[in-house]
Amino acid sequence: QVHVMESGGGSVQAGGSLRLSCEVSEYSVMSRCLGWFRQAPGKEREGVAIIAPSVGSTYYADSVKGRFAISEEKVKKTLYLEMNNLKPGDTAMYYCAAGLTYARSCSGTALSGAGFLYWGQGTRVAVSP
Repeated sequence: QVHVMESGGGSVQAGGSLRLSCEVSEYSVMSRCLGWFRQAPGKEREGVAIIAPSVGSTYYADSVKGRFAISEEKVKKTLYLEMNNLKPGDTAMYYCAAGLTYARSCSGTALSGAGFLYWGQGTRVAVSP
């Protein structure tokens, strides 16, 4: 069973920065598609960023482009989300996902979240005005 665990959330003022981390228990999972998602209170889950480690491609939601950066360190089995110039609208529970099924393409379409097998419990981010 693959385990995924996020950390690094917290409370910041608008314009601030946070770095989220996601530890994955299985090394092999790091080679496939990895992603960050978020869900704000009363809203549906939305995709934030996707990375295809084998080719280094990244994909972002329009709302975070230019402010967020996804990266990974396979040796450490860790996925990161660097978040800069945070806005109150970024307030949400952030989830890490891994293990996209091979029936799905690791591209911008993976921002839907469909096909990811392993999800963490989430880490909370709160941005005040």
